[in-house]
Amino acid sequence: MSGPARTIRRPEDLGRAAIEELARGASRLVLAPELLDRLAASRRSTLADLDRDEPVYGVNTGMGAMSGVRLTGEARTRQQNTLMIGRAVGSAPWLRRDESRALLAARLRTLLHPAAGVSPQLCLHLAALLNADVVPAVPLRGGAAGEIIPLAHAGAVLIGSGQVLDRAGQPADAAPALAAAGLEPRRFEAKEGVAFLEGVPGLTGLAVLGARDARLLLDQTLTAAAASHAVIRASRDPLHPALADSPELAAALAALRAGHPGGDPAALQAPVSFRVTAPAVAVAMRAVSGLDAAADRALDAVTDSPAHFDGRFAGTFGFAGTDLSAALAALTTALIHLAELGAARLHRLLDTAVTGLPRQLSDAPGLHAGMVTVHKRAVGTVHRLRRFATPALAGAMETSLGQEDAQSFGFEAAECLGEAMGGLRDVLACELLAVHQARLLRDDAPDGTAGASAAAMREVAAVLPPGTGDRPFGRDLDRIAALLGRGWPGAPHVTGG
Repeated sequence: MSGPARTIRRPEDLGRAAIEELARGASRLVLAPELLDRLAASRRSTLADLDRDEPVYGVNTGMGAMSGVRLTGEARTRQQNTLMIGRAVGSAPWLRRDESRALLAARLRTLLHPAAGVSPQLCLHLAALLNADVVPAVPLRGGAAGEIIPLAHAGAVLIGSGQVLDRAGQPADAAPALAAAGLEPRRFEAKEGVAFLEGVPGLTGLAVLGARDARLLLDQTLTAAAASHAVIRASRDPLHPALADSPELAAALAALRAGHPGGDPAALQAPVSFRVTAPAVAVAMRAVSGLDAAADRALDAVTDSPAHFDGRFAGTFGFAGTDLSAALAALTTALIHLAELGAARLHRLLDTAVTGLPRQLSDAPGLHAGMVTVHKRAVGTVHRLRRFATPALAGAMETSLGQEDAQSFGFEAAECLGEAMGGLRDVLACELLAVHQARLLRDDAPDGTAGASAAAMREVAAVLPPGTGDRPFGRDLDRIAALLGRGWPGAPHVTGG
């Protein structure tokens, strides 16, 4: 990969910002000599304690329900690699390339913890994979028992088995990809295989990227909502700065005031969906911060089981993604609520009693449908999103003959967040199309949109065909959704990060 070098001198240097940067391929990774020296020291200590004739889970014993089986010396040599092969049972759909790179970066971060006891060479190999852009094909559906299935797919690539994603995101055999990158397979050594499979680095990486995407989406929500406020000439009373009970609400209120600077209101009170948008965005902003905090805890925590500390190997709960799954669920719910509010605001935009414009924002009522079916699309999207509001954390089922009788289903929680973000983006596209239509129909007077909202509406207008007559509006919505997905420079960027 091209880009500036990011030197990691201590584990904390590979934090959320670095993981996001590496996921985008915006930098190369360098592990500092002093960090490698500390890894070598912890590895020597780990190997010395492994020489004792004591059972160590997943190192000289089987795993799960097989943990009572002691392995022979020859079996121990092979097991750290067979852990990957037999557990790579996933299949398409795969994580995106940036998501898989985030998994590798988060995995590397947790392996830098001395409790992992892995060698500097394994960490250097992971850094080399990231720098060479060799991206494992990791299944989106994680299955049960922590992240054993997705991490086995990633680990299989290190040993030359498994599959990688090509530039188009399609799977290909790993061995030729490693050779093309000038890399050789590297086998896992004592304890390294079980260390690679433990913890929740995949979920952590997905949380980092999800929080980043959610921030942008919240900025876009405020921009679209401010434009809708301007269209209906909503009272600015609910946007007064004195109503802010937190920095998040203060920022949301300020963004709406900037996009809707005022004028005489059309009614004493705007519909409720308009008045409660700012506090709903503030709730989502706090949920993003909660997800960031959970990701930080996951990166700092001991995630190995067994972990090596105080001269012994201890079983832990590091494979549980409970914290992250709960934080993802909170953000998912907040975004789905924002989608509901967006559909409600859109419905009000079709009401001539609210806007003073023709019903359904039709330029020829009766002949042309206007925006009424666009609203139906938004309603269908919101209805679909409600199935993802059920927390993935609920619903434990036993596996491994009862040895594993609780699950966190972290990848499923991340998938629900992805669905919520995609649905909210679709609803925003519908709302923005209606705002655009309203602006064209109100051609005899300015609509009061200002600042980032006005700039955004100019960008929307630039990608749409002229006119207000009926046409295949789905194509318009695709264009607006693509604009949102590219980052939409008109957004106010008030949600931090």
